[in-house]
Amino acid sequence: MGEGAAAGFCPPRLFPEPSSMNVSVLQSAIVSEPSVEEVGLYEIRKKIYPRAVHGAFARWRWGLVFLTQSIFYLLPWLSWNGRQAVLFDLGARKFYIFGWVFWPQDVIYLAVLLIVAALSLFLFTAVAGRLWCGYACPQTVYTELFLWVERKIEGDRGARIRLDASPMSLEKFVIKALKHISWFIIALWTGYSFVGYFTPIGDLGIRGMTWQLGPWESFWILFYGFATYGNAGFLREQVCKYMCPYARFQSVMFDKDTLVITYDKSRGEPRGSRSRTVNPRERGLGDCVDCSICVQVCPTGIDIRQGLQYECIGCAACIDGCNQVMERMSYPRGLIRYTTENALAERLDQQAMWRRTLRPRTLIYASVLLAIGGVAAGSLAMRNPLKVDVIRDRGALAREATPGIVENVYRLQLMNTDEKPRRYTVSASGLAGLRVVGLEQPLALGAAATRLLPLRLQAPVEGAPGTHKIEFVIQAVDDDKVIRHEPSSFIIPR
Repeated sequence: MGEGAAAGFCPPRLFPEPSSMNVSVLQSAIVSEPSVEEVGLYEIRKKIYPRAVHGAFARWRWGLVFLTQSIFYLLPWLSWNGRQAVLFDLGARKFYIFGWVFWPQDVIYLAVLLIVAALSLFLFTAVAGRLWCGYACPQTVYTELFLWVERKIEGDRGARIRLDASPMSLEKFVIKALKHISWFIIALWTGYSFVGYFTPIGDLGIRGMTWQLGPWESFWILFYGFATYGNAGFLREQVCKYMCPYARFQSVMFDKDTLVITYDKSRGEPRGSRSRTVNPRERGLGDCVDCSICVQVCPTGIDIRQGLQYECIGCAACIDGCNQVMERMSYPRGLIRYTTENALAERLDQQAMWRRTLRPRTLIYASVLLAIGGVAAGSLAMRNPLKVDVIRDRGALAREATPGIVENVYRLQLMNTDEKPRRYTVSASGLAGLRVVGLEQPLALGAAATRLLPLRLQAPVEGAPGTHKIEFVIQAVDDDKVIRHEPSSFIIPR
């Protein structure tokens, strides 16, 4: 490299030598070079202090908080037929849900449940956006619960901001400690209730108070409690914005007739502050008074006036907050409201907007959902509580028991999924003279119990040699409808 290149100058073919350059041109070229701006790859989180809000949607949200948490916390304590009403006993491989007992063979019902949940999510999202996120998602529910505790102890938005900005003192330490202790108690009780669905909750509580919990029970109580404490107390909107995948793919479920929370720009702009006595039209203003209440009440800290954003969880707190301001200003409600893109563009009334919700997408979702739900409900209603599995004994093939009599050995597994004990009779058909031997009948089987027993079938040698199709018939003594027909085979040696 030459001295000019080593000194940082450009090659002569691009610029003349500095000695012959016009100094003013050089200076202007240097001045006109664009400045370099450093952009961080990670945004520093700014703590959000949601303001308390009251209104119709807030009541709906709190109603669902009360409903979901009442079910979650109280359901494990309900009894049914002398046992816990809802218990997922992984050790015994039995799921008890009131009068139903599900076994590993019933995994199809779990698949149906997941399909119904997915279709419901698609349907609700296509109709009215992120209803699940705004009203029933556990992250939203527990964040609301933890925020309520925070407001009760630290005060509303302004008081919390001042408290966090103030230096540490004894009063601040006591307030913060009281809040975190309250959060910890709720989180720990949540973890305990969660594990109570898998271990009888009464026994779990007794062993917990006597420090006799097993390692896995202790782990899951602390893990679930810590997750609740961290997500609802600290991460909050970060879970919705960065960790939840639903926020990323929700847009593919929306269309121009999906109800979403929207700011009416044609009515609100240009925004500006004014007194209640001022006529906004005379000053060329819209209805938005630029009070930023919609931003202050938002749990994710967004400004809905900038349009639909993936961070919006559809909680409708901004609607309640804006409606309160509109009422104080004596303006019509609904500057921020649930509406659709087509309704805004075409100025549709409420009836026309709601009629468009019955469009092909929602009708298909609803039809498939009803069909699957109906089939699943019918299957559960007609569910046979008796399950049977017949296996040929590989260690004992066909043999001649007595002269002229052939015997085959089987293993019969009976499963009574009912909540009451039953007695069963076992018979077989398909060959002349085929009969069950060496089995005391009727067979007694306890409630939600299984029984594996050997079974011998005998038939005269009159049949043709080879494999013959037969059928086992297992029937309950006290109920003719509880019956199973299980195919098998009977071998007559040559």
